Amino acid sequence: MKQLNITFITLLIAQFAFSQQKPNVIYIYADDLGYGDVSYNGATKLHTPNIDQLASQGIVFSNGHTTSATCTPSRYALMTGRYPWRQEGTGILPGDAALIIPANKITLPLVFQKAGYQTGIVGKWHLGLGESVQKNWNEIIKPGPNEVGFNFSFIFPATADRVPTVFIENGNVVGLDLKDPIKVSYKEKLGDDPTGKEHPELLKMHTDPIQGHDQTIVNNIGRIGYMTGGKTARWTDEELTFTFLEKAKQFMEGNKNKPFFLYYASTEPHVPRMPATMFKGKSGLGFRGDAILQLDWMVGEIVSKLKALGIEKNTMIIFSSDNGPVLNDGYLDGSITELNGHTPLGPLRGGKSSIFEGGNRVPFIVSWPGTISHQVSPALVSQIDLLASFASYFKFKIPNGDAMDSENHMNALLGKTKQGRNTYIEHAGTLAIVSGDWKYIAPAKGNAMTYATNIETGNATIPQLYNLKDDIGEKNNLANQFPEKVAALELLLKQIKEKKN
Repeated sequence: MKQLNITFITLLIAQFAFSQQKPNVIYIYADDLGYGDVSYNGATKLHTPNIDQLASQGIVFSNGHTTSATCTPSRYALMTGRYPWRQEGTGILPGDAALIIPANKITLPLVFQKAGYQTGIVGKWHLGLGESVQKNWNEIIKPGPNEVGFNFSFIFPATADRVPTVFIENGNVVGLDLKDPIKVSYKEKLGDDPTGKEHPELLKMHTDPIQGHDQTIVNNIGRIGYMTGGKTARWTDEELTFTFLEKAKQFMEGNKNKPFFLYYASTEPHVPRMPATMFKGKSGLGFRGDAILQLDWMVGEIVSKLKALGIEKNTMIIFSSDNGPVLNDGYLDGSITELNGHTPLGPLRGGKSSIFEGGNRVPFIVSWPGTISHQVSPALVSQIDLLASFASYFKFKIPNGDAMDSENHMNALLGKTKQGRNTYIEHAGTLAIVSGDWKYIAPAKGNAMTYATNIETGNATIPQLYNLKDDIGEKNNLANQFPEKVAALELLLKQIKEKKN
């Protein structure tokens, strides 16, 4: 019996040791954070010490990308390994949209599940819920994150400026009183809740009349869309980050003895920017700057929790953003009037919703203390490649036809090579292709500037060609000088677009 007990204990220890050979992975996804919004990338008016610490001990990718210049398509690509422009309905979603992630295809969290991980998402979702727009918010809502690969989910449905302004935990609205049922509409006003348009005197943050955000008021902030009911379930904006952070800490604590994947989808610095009192006025750059300080603090809290649990050295943290920066995005919050010389784009051109590099070249860090040493890598890496990269790392074979645009670049992510993608498609109102140092932007008829946010879209009726090695700011269009290069990239873009599953 004694020998059996010793053997059993030995097996348990061996199993525990094997599980810990797999690193925990935390993916921190900022929202609308620009390339130049972090001090490790040169910001001087704004200091981000906790993000900088990740950068100083890990790999900084100077050529790190999201696929798209707006949020929903970027998140779709991250989850599915597919370029979002291949699929209709992957534009910026309203808060009542149906789920757009296919439940019968491989996803990033499913890759981790197949490898024996516990998977969790905390924060912004914005990929739709349920099977249709019409849904009952007062019962379990599915399919959602739990049906596409997450063991645990604590989210809000869309963005903080869209109704319904509630938390959803594993498909159920948190704090809901069934005597006060929730109804949501993006077509017509519901109930007698005041709106920002009718009662601007109730707002603690004024809205830009050009952009709206003046429908149902929640927490004295006007939103996009109409909502009634759910009074006890509605969030307070100043507490969003604290709530998400606590749920993330609980998830880490509950899975400290087994490998876990945590997707932490932050809301900062997306609008409405209403940081906690401890951060208001601290940046000197208005509420947007304060929100970035809050984001940085949150990163530090996650690292501190890992240290307290004794799992910091067995945890890889990937930090990035869903798209480039935007200043005035619906609320008059000092983002422009209190900018004070800060440059959210850094050396780039464009911004959120732009096909220029400022739309999708974003902060990108991979940190794994004790395993990855600090370096700055020029490798072109993309969030769309996390799926194939981790699948390869776990020796998991992706089913034929799934994640068709995801490539394995784990060696680049681990710092074993400085070679990343050779070819990459960028997406905004039009498409661009990057091949080596060259970038070709396909002609497009849209406006040269966004109407509301005053950002250069990159749209032009003529071809555009830039050498990003010499001209990262995309100032000199070389299309007329190199017509053969334009033709070659135009053909390559066409071939990739026509690629079938």
